[in-house]
Parts: sequence; C-alpha cells; structure tokens
Amino acid sequence: MASLFINKICYLCSNKEFLQMNEDTICAISTAQGGAIGTIRVSGPEAISITSQIFRPARDGKRLEDAKPYTLTFGRIFNDEELIDEVMVALFRAPHSYTGEDSTEITCHGSTYILQQVMQLLINRGCRMAEPGEYTQRAFLNGKMDLSQAEAVADLIASTSAATHRLALSQMRGGFSKELTDLRDQLLHFSSLMELELDFSDHEELEFADRSELCTLAENIEKIISRLAHSFSVGNAIKNGVPVAIVGETNAGKSTLLNVLLNEEKAIVSDIHGTTRDVIEDTTNLGGITFRFIDTAGIRETTDTVESLGIERTFQKLNQAEIVLWMIDSGEAITQIEQLYQRLLPYCEDKHLILVFNKSDLIQKDKVTKIMKKVSDSMPDVDSIFISAKLKQHTEELQQKLIEAANLPTVTQNDVIVTNVRHYEALTHALEAIHRVQDGLKSNLSGDFVSQDIRECIFHLSDIAGEVTNDMVLHNIFRHFCIGK
Repeated sequence: MASLFINKICYLCSNKEFLQMNEDTICAISTAQGGAIGTIRVSGPEAISITSQIFRPARDGKRLEDAKPYTLTFGRIFNDEELIDEVMVALFRAPHSYTGEDSTEITCHGSTYILQQVMQLLINRGCRMAEPGEYTQRAFLNGKMDLSQAEAVADLIASTSAATHRLALSQMRGGFSKELTDLRDQLLHFSSLMELELDFSDHEELEFADRSELCTLAENIEKIISRLAHSFSVGNAIKNGVPVAIVGETNAGKSTLLNVLLNEEKAIVSDIHGTTRDVIEDTTNLGGITFRFIDTAGIRETTDTVESLGIERTFQKLNQAEIVLWMIDSGEAITQIEQLYQRLLPYCEDKHLILVFNKSDLIQKDKVTKIMKKVSDSMPDVDSIFISAKLKQHTEELQQKLIEAANLPTVTQNDVIVTNVRHYEALTHALEAIHRVQDGLKSNLSGDFVSQDIRECIFHLSDIAGEVTNDMVLHNIFRHFCIGK
C-alpha cells in the first residue's frame, strides 16, 4: 500500500490538469430518469457549503454544516423564496466517502423538472457538471480503490447475470488486486536483493539472492499468472456472452431459430433464399449463462456480390465462435451434409459443434434413421438434435445442450477470474517476462539481466492496479462510465 500511495502522489504532482479538476466541486444526477425518487451527488471541497446554500433543514436553527457525517437531514430546497421540493440530504466528510472528498447526496422526487432545477441551483453556486466516471476516477486517484477495483464498478453496473454480478463483486472487493499484490511483493523482495548484489559486484563471492529459491518462486509465480491469464477465456465468456454461430444453407431456419432463442422477432424470416445477407448478433440469458447468438448468411453458391460478402462474413464469425449450431433442413439433410461437410468442418475442429436438424415435423421416422446413419458414419462424435423452430418443438432441449456445451464453472464471489481485456494483455506481458526470468536463471545469466526481467514483470502486474497507468489509459477507462458514477 505504501508504494501505491507514493505512486499516486507522484502522479498527482505531475498532473496539473487533475489538480485543477480536483479543486472543483462536481455534481450529477446519479439515478435513471422516470423513477419516483431521484438522487444528485455532490463531491469536492465545497460540497457541503454549496449544498447548504440551497437547502434549509426542517428543524429551526439547524445547519447542514453542523450535521454529523453519515446522517440524513430532512429539509427543503429553495430557489430564493420559491420552494422546489422537500428532500433528504446525506452528508459524508473526507476522507470517509466514496470519492474520499466531502460529499452530499440530495434525494428528491424523480421529476425531471425538479432534478434539473436542483442541478441548476448547484451550478449557479459554484458546482461543475461531473464528467463520465469522474466520481470513481476521484476515488481511484484519492486512494480509495485501485484501478482494477474502479473498473469493477462499471462491470457491476453492467452485470446482467448472477455470474457477472459475482465476478464484479469479487474484483471490486479486491480479491484480484490482493493476489497481484502478493506476487509483486515477492518479486520486489528478490529484485532488491539482486540489485544489492550489483552494488557489491567487485565481490563476486557475495550472493544475497538464493538462486534456487528464486527458481522456485519464479515457477510458482509462472503458474499463478498462467492460471489468471487462462481464466480470461472463461471470464470473457461470462462477461460478454458465449459466442454461438448459427450456420447452414439458405432457408434452413437459422433466423427462425434465432428469434426463438431470443424470444423476439430480431431477424427477418422469409421463404426467399438469401434473405439474411449480413451478420445479426444479440445476447440472451439461458440457465444463468449469457449467450451471444450470431445469425449468419446462408451458405450457397451465388453470383450476388452483397450475398457473397455476407457468406464471407459467415466464415469470419465461425472463427470467433465457441459453439457452432449447424442448421440443416431435415428434408434435405443428406444432401446438405455432403455439400457443406468438407467446407465447414475445418472451422469447427476446436469448437463444440451441434447438428440441428430443423423442420423435423415434416419428415417420417425412417428418414430420421437414415440421417442418423449418415451422421454416425461421417461425424461419429458430433452432437445432434431434431427440432422444429417454427413450431418450437424440442427447442428447450436445444437450450439445455447449449448450457452443457458452454461448460462454464459455477462462479462464487471468492473466485478470481479475469474478465478485462486490459488485464489479460498485462498478464500476458508479465507471463513473457517471468518466462525470461526462468530462462535466465537456467542459463546462469548475470543478476542485472535477470533483475531487469523481474522489474518488467512487476511493471505489468502494477499496471493492472493502476500504479503505473498513464493519462490516456485512465481517460479511455473512465470515459465509458455513466455520468453520476
């Protein structure tokens, strides 16, 4: 924590723009429009005094400035002598607030007119409208949370399933940060010892850092970083949805199935071949798992330029998918399997492929037997199911197959799983650096080279927590937050 504090101080001292912004008192509406109750957050050095200028406590003789922290005060907001609303004001004093600054939260009725009137009164008395994510940015820069925790705030707000909610809570509570801090501290210890050896380089017999102990440490750290980096595939699927590509020939029922899975008319359904000419994507939650379904253009030989581009995108999306639903018209099943088998299979080698025989209500049982014989001969290990997307027959069984194919672990709030691309990239660089440390130790490289690679690993681990993050990275992170958070 000491190094984090020092880095923050260095950052603040070198960032004149932040110092100027941090002297401002900011305000923003932090609740969505249309609710019965609305909340306005005020934060900064003048938050309490500015709020008190427009707020009159209901109890005579009582002043907001004299209120105890973490208390609610009932009163009224006035514009001169015109009553705007009866409100509750929560008061927080620095450093014990979300941002680490003096703060107030004004809870009033949710009328757009009332909220805008209160905002205008605050701005007229010296507040500034908050930028997107500025409250959380101030919390980070004031040492209330590290950068990975700040990013988890946005993930928590955007969570759409129990799993994404648990992962965001775990990261926001510092589970990920603690694991990285432990790794960094161990590396810092050995790096310091190795650099101490360099100060006594004229005494070659001196060795402060036990090389065998460092080898063991590097091996353990490599395993932990590898585990965290590899967890990104699961974390990304939980956060953004398991990508499922729906492919097949034209008129096989891909768009109909998409509409059934999403429970809305997302895609145009038509008997005309080649209706879907571009990729259509949307997400839905099945059994607590978010799936991102990708409806693609039907695969066939065509001279239509636009349709050809759509088919080309179909194969591009196949590369991105983890699960592939190959939609096949049951009435033309044997022909379609023979036509697309060689073309599709190379794209599905590392994916979970499910053959979905659609329009099964239109074929006889003996045809089903022939189809299954063909499948067992050509693709013996591939999963398959017969459905009628139009009549919604056996679509629930298909959903269950998707849940099983996703094979996502049950997530708890104590699990440390990487969900952020920026974190994954930093871990990948840290892993490369620790591999160089291991290679250097095996090759008996001099301590200065090994120490440099250790320092690089520390740098990338510290980047995740925001201890070495530059202004551009901070801007890119917080500009995606909503105003008021």
